Amino acid sequence: MFKGSIPALITPMREDGSVDGDLYQRFIDWQVREGSHGLVPVGTTGESPTLTHDEHRMAIDLCVEAAGDRVPVMAGTGSNATREAIELTQYAEKAGADAALIVTPYYNKPSQEGLYAHYKAIHDATGLPIFIYNIPGRSVVDMSVRTMARLFELERIAGVKDATGDLARCAAQRVAMGPGFIQLSGEDATALGFNAMGGQGCISVTANVAPRLCAEFQTACLNGDHAGALALQDRLMALHDAMFAEPSPAPAKAALELLGLGKAVVRPPLLPMSDAGRAMVASAIGKAGLGPISL
Repeated sequence: MFKGSIPALITPMREDGSVDGDLYQRFIDWQVREGSHGLVPVGTTGESPTLTHDEHRMAIDLCVEAAGDRVPVMAGTGSNATREAIELTQYAEKAGADAALIVTPYYNKPSQEGLYAHYKAIHDATGLPIFIYNIPGRSVVDMSVRTMARLFELERIAGVKDATGDLARCAAQRVAMGPGFIQLSGEDATALGFNAMGGQGCISVTANVAPRLCAEFQTACLNGDHAGALALQDRLMALHDAMFAEPSPAPAKAALELLGLGKAVVRPPLLPMSDAGRAMVASAIGKAGLGPISL
């Protein structure tokens, strides 16, 4: 069900910092019309750390409603508290999400056995397919291939969003779990190499800004069109770099504002992009050949 280009959606906000639900749904509709293969609401790019629980649930509801039956929805439902992750995942299941994306517990630094127990508890309490979100750069803990393989023995552990940046990890996970374990990159800049090593797509930040190009790139990868994928990678590379020139999702929101979609509002402690950062984003938009967004 999940492959190709899957944007990790921003959560649009008004100038007063409140969530703009109407713009969010129109943005999602545009993403689908532009060719995105799936959607991830309330992940890191969706500013889940600073949304209230009510806003988190609302964003899942709005995304599922706007997507309809057109593309699958993988809701971000992770937490460093197992009970909270279970509650969010159960909510996403009732809301109609197709899968849950669950980040490795951050800050409290569980052991590998603790990681296994965390995911197993969520698995056993819900009926949704679960994707492990392994991002040691943010969560500090790094799930080992062995722990991931143990979890894959459970019925509904479906795959991983791998944001380690280690392409060899993708190959090791494929050897350990086989091609049935769905590996999605969490890093746009290395997604081409990741797919060549056994990946099946990317949960993408850049796809917020360039959904059609990212979808074409992932389709080329899935079809084995290396030359076509490489040409699109060249076109997108400056944008990939710009999306992390300053803490995400400020660059993505700045790019969307420059293209005519909403305001570049992020919640503290994140800050809007600096003037130098906005200039880098504007240059990258030009190199990618992007034009104004029409919702």
